[in-house]
Amino acid sequence: MKFLRIANLLLLIAFPIAWFAPLLRAGLLPLFKLSEISVVSGLQSLWKTDMFLALLVTVLALFAPYLKTVGLALVQFDLLDRRVLPALRVLGKLAMADIFLLALYIVVVKGIGVGRVETGWGLYAFTGCVLASFAISFATESLEKRAA
Repeated sequence: MKFLRIANLLLLIAFPIAWFAPLLRAGLLPLFKLSEISVVSGLQSLWKTDMFLALLVTVLALFAPYLKTVGLALVQFDLLDRRVLPALRVLGKLAMADIFLLALYIVVVKGIGVGRVETGWGLYAFTGCVLASFAISFATESLEKRAA
């Protein structure tokens, strides 16, 4: 359980790093320089054009995974009742929806063939954070069930 606690606390540091890391490098035409897009820079651009969608993506990309991680840490340190684990599971699924939307964006842009999109290391970092959070949650729930 100690390993899970440490791993979960490390996610509190890893998530913000992944939010600012370059997810994609995109350009309109193959000849022009590619612009780096991170979760945060993408949200900044989105706020200017579509506030509702920006709010939805902010909840899915930032708040859901971070709140889940904080909630799980509180459960792991016995500061929150373990009955909240199903709610934390829902938050985790919302965070995975963000990965799906990002993958869909890449497929659409590459399919059009007008621009050029390259994945950045931040995409792997963000995906890794979400998957690690999922694995830590699953392991914590399994240990909680055995203890009960």
